[in-house]
Formats: sequence, structure tokens, C-alpha cells
Amino acid sequence: MSSTEQPVDVTGTRVRTIVDLAKVAGVSPGTVSRALAGSPLVNPATRDRIQTLAAAHDFRLNQMASRLRTKRTGVIGVVVPLGHERRQHLSDPFFMTMLGHLADALTEIGYDLMLSRVIPDAPDWLERIVDSGMLDGVLLLGQSDQRAAIERVAERYRPLVVWGGLDGGQAHCSVGTDNHRGGWLAGEHLLAQGARRIAFLGDVHAPELDLRFAGLSAALAAAGAAPPVMLETHLATDVMYEEIAVHLDRHGGAIDGIFAGSDAIAMMTLRALADHGIKVPHTVRVVGYDDLPLAVQTVPRITTVRQEFAAGAKAMVERLLARMGGVAMPSLVLAPTLVVRGSSDATVEAGGAPTP
Repeated sequence: MSSTEQPVDVTGTRVRTIVDLAKVAGVSPGTVSRALAGSPLVNPATRDRIQTLAAAHDFRLNQMASRLRTKRTGVIGVVVPLGHERRQHLSDPFFMTMLGHLADALTEIGYDLMLSRVIPDAPDWLERIVDSGMLDGVLLLGQSDQRAAIERVAERYRPLVVWGGLDGGQAHCSVGTDNHRGGWLAGEHLLAQGARRIAFLGDVHAPELDLRFAGLSAALAAAGAAPPVMLETHLATDVMYEEIAVHLDRHGGAIDGIFAGSDAIAMMTLRALADHGIKVPHTVRVVGYDDLPLAVQTVPRITTVRQEFAAGAKAMVERLLARMGGVAMPSLVLAPTLVVRGSSDATVEAGGAPTP
């Protein structure tokens, strides 16, 4: 059959529209539309007969027309705003992990995903996304330094859920880990392992990392320890190693504990420490943040503060669906947990049981 030919039935009727298929089936176009959509309002025998006829004529329901009628696109936007770090890529292990969980959750409920990496060069960047008419709802992966823009849009656009921290009185719905508590857990653990000169590697322009640094600082202050040394390290992997190496050149002999603001930073820190001949955890103890799959692929494996990504992605999607239906949903703060491995505790690598 050529690409311009249309399937025909035994009477010679060309089946190009729902009306054509309705004539062949001997029913109304509305019944055909409902049958092809799997509606329980159509008699099962009739529904099966219409679907069989549609398959025989290679006829498919026009999804665009259907979406115009229902005013739904069937598409959820997943947007990554990078106001604080323009060089960071979607290949970052954190983004890839979250995207995987969100894609699974959305696919299971029949939605497509449209991914956007956004550099917020204009104040109305988020308005342009939510007003595009292309999306039924938006999931933001991170608040970046764009809280004002998010708050402004959230006041009028309800189907918006953000991965990030909870700030008192915020208008937008967020799901995220208690980052301050996570930083506290990291500091408490490093102190318990004997570290006294502790550094933080990360970019505090990112609000989540700023809270992690604040939690670390609070834990050290509560224990009467010296405040942490702040060693600014960008989240972009193309400059991360060089920055860490410079920090170690300047401070390597003066620190015995490192809290890395992410597992990606922790992994690069292990490499830089090895290149400097500094033993982990005997000379310097290292703690990361996230508990990404890469945390168990390093030598030694990375002690880290776990974020529950699967639960977080599920909660984001559940809240988005509710808000799409007009139901108000509160923000959710997930509790972090410390997972102890060999980068901070030599006994774990030697066969001790890790902390759950």
C-alpha cells in the first residue's frame, strides 16, 4: 500500500475519520470515540468490535483532537532551573537519578514528560513555561536562586510542585529533604570519628547546600568545635576536580574531615585526595550527600546523607496530580538518614556493618 492510500473496508468506504469508522461499525461517532478510549460506558462487546474494526483499518484516534476537546495535553514539564550554576549539566548524577524516578512515576499514570534545562535570563522565564499551553503541570527540580520567580507564579498557577527546601510561609508546594538536619548529621558523625578540623566543599549559592553548610556549622558549634572551613566548590563537573585540588594544595594538611555538599563532590574529593597521597579515612574522613548509586562504586565507598529519591519523586507526582484536580496539597519535608561506609569509618571497609 502506498503512503497516500487509505485503508478501505469491504464496501469500499475509506476510513479516515471517526465518522467513517462509525459508518462501518453502524454506531454513532460518539460511541466510536468512547470505545477507542476504552470507556466503560460502551457495551464490552460493542467496544471490542469497534476496536477490532479500528485495528483492521489501521485507524488511530487523533490524539491532538482528543486533547483539544479535553483541554489536556497529557504532558508534564520537568524543568531544571540553573540560576546559581549555569555550567551544571543534566548529566549530573543527581539530576539523572531524580529524572529516572520522575519518569517512572509519570509513565505509570499515563503522562509524557517534557524536559527543559533553563538558564533564567529573563524574570518571566517560568511564566513562559506555565503559560505555553503545552503542559498540564510543571515539576521543578530545584529552587536554585529563583525563589522569587517561583513564588510569583505559584500564587496563580496551582499545578506546580518543586523539589527543594521548605521556607515558612511560602506559596509554592515543595518536596525535599531537611537539608539542615542532614548537615547536622554529617557534622555529628565526623566529630564522632575524631575529626576536629572540618571543611565544607560546595556552593552555598544553591539554597539546599547553604542549608547543609548551616547544619554542619550548627553541629560543630553545639559540640564546642571550631567552625568549618568553607571551601567553595562549584557543582559543574568540568571545574570541580581542579577546584578541589587547589583547596587541598592550600588546606590539605590542616583538615582531617570533609563534608562534601553532594556525592558527586565527594567522589571527586576521593580522587583528589588519592592524587595528593592523602589516605581516606585514616588521615581525612569524607562524608557526602545524596546516597546516589555512585556512592557504592568508589574506593572506599562513600559515607553519605541519604535523600529518599524514590519516595520524593512519588510524593511530587502525587501532589501535582492532586493540584491539577484543584485539591490543595501541603509541602513535604523528608527526613535524611546517615549511611556510614568506608570513606569515614575504616571498620566498615574491614567488615563492620554499615548504618542503615
